[in-house]
Amino acid sequence: MRLILVAGATRTAERDGISAAGATRDLLLHTPSADAEILTYGRPIRAPVTPVSPSGCPTPAAVTRAVYELLDFETLVVDGGLARPTAAPTVGVGAKPGRDIGEPDPVQTAPGAFAAARELGRALPDEEVVVGETVPGGTTTAMAVLRALGEEWSVSSSLPENPVELKERVVAEAFDSSGVEPGQAAHTPELAVRFVGDPVLAVAAGLVAGALQSGTDVVLGGGTQMLAVAALVRHAGVPDPMTLATTSYLRDDVPQLDAAAASFDLELAVTDPGFDAPDAGPLSAYADGVAKEGAAMGGALHLASRERVRERVADATLDILARLDVDDGP
Repeated sequence: MRLILVAGATRTAERDGISAAGATRDLLLHTPSADAEILTYGRPIRAPVTPVSPSGCPTPAAVTRAVYELLDFETLVVDGGLARPTAAPTVGVGAKPGRDIGEPDPVQTAPGAFAAARELGRALPDEEVVVGETVPGGTTTAMAVLRALGEEWSVSSSLPENPVELKERVVAEAFDSSGVEPGQAAHTPELAVRFVGDPVLAVAAGLVAGALQSGTDVVLGGGTQMLAVAALVRHAGVPDPMTLATTSYLRDDVPQLDAAAASFDLELAVTDPGFDAPDAGPLSAYADGVAKEGAAMGGALHLASRERVRERVADATLDILARLDVDDGP
């Protein structure tokens, strides 16, 4: 089994109020690079800080790393358009950072990156992979991609209160600037991502499509961004079974999640991390609705539950946060 983290950036995240995946707008672009390092080494190396939300909620990558330390599985980081350097070893597929989706043609590398990632997926030697993402602002681009495919499912947010009206305005700008109409990119997933998406969606979808076609079992570790990946895979004509593994916090945020998963023929696996315990410390922010998902956390928790170590995850994560000097936040 291998856990694969696709890490990249979209400048859509720099809009005020879009994402909580960084303490400040300036640090948002470092978050995917730092998440890759935390998964790989247990701490940031080249990234300047450990990613936290403006309210002090730590990155979900710490949870994924905790499960890795409990289970010792293989990992792989795929460069899905990183905007800042990372010390983590990465596999490149030609993705470049995405521009703001309010600009024309924001992900020009999407078709090529999708094709190259598909070849990578076909070449994986694993019987099973868990695929997750780290890309601030990604729920907004996921909403736009779903609309471009003709899918009307709602998306979650890393913020306690989902800024739906703001996302709707940004998505409307994306369609205006691209000249693409909602539904016009059905069955052409590379174009949906190119004109209104982000590079991580292209890479993750290509990777998953290729892995499925080679007979590898795939778990999508995440929330509505990975739901958009599933939509892209289905619109690419790949019908094989998949599992969407997410947290109870994400499911609570998206009442339509069960129906959405069923519409793409996904088995839905939901894990309660137990971060609402009195001794959960900074992890209690998740139970309060911050972050909810990301950096393959849902997939990692699914593995922890399957291997009967879920009850140890909170303590293991707190140990990692202590190493990272993450406290209860401001």
